[in-house]
Amino acid sequence: MEFDKVVRKRKSSNQFSGKKVSWKDVLEAIDLANQGPFAGNHNNLHFLIVEELNTIKDLANCCEQSWISNSNILIVVCSDDTHLEDLYGERGRIYSRQQAGAAIQTLLLALTDLGISSCWVGAYTDEFVKQKLKIPQHINIEAIIPVGYEKKMPGDEKKKKKELESVLYWEEWKNSRRATLFEESKEDYNPPSQ
Repeated sequence: MEFDKVVRKRKSSNQFSGKKVSWKDVLEAIDLANQGPFAGNHNNLHFLIVEELNTIKDLANCCEQSWISNSNILIVVCSDDTHLEDLYGERGRIYSRQQAGAAIQTLLLALTDLGISSCWVGAYTDEFVKQKLKIPQHINIEAIIPVGYEKKMPGDEKKKKKELESVLYWEEWKNSRRATLFEESKEDYNPPSQ
């Protein structure tokens, strides 16, 4: 699929059909997420795959989101700030969050391109997840990504995103010229319909 179509198609899904997801596809998506970018080319990310159904149910309860238990695979994205903090001090933690966010977005897009639905979950109790999955204390849990094939539900269309002119500024925050400039250039830019 073309990149712009993948980006516009991707959405958070919380309804899964129960059909088993292909391991080959999951590993391909994780491999793409593992391609960076990374600060100073130092990859500090780890991906933990969970497919044991009781563990998935326990994590769904921990997240207080029962729908997660309908997924047959979870990808837990983790990071280790240690080396980045040694190299960059306090900024190393910022770089770690940025790297994780970039990798998670790549993972979500890769899954979408492979026809697999997913959702970025950030609400969980770190200590419970670490204990349940035997994750060392110094490791950060960045996200839990339930994956599966989407179960189509009525009214489950992708939510409309903000228009570009409401998030785009020129030269400085909330520059009053932005609306005029945008209207002038809008004629040359036609985003594909979603």
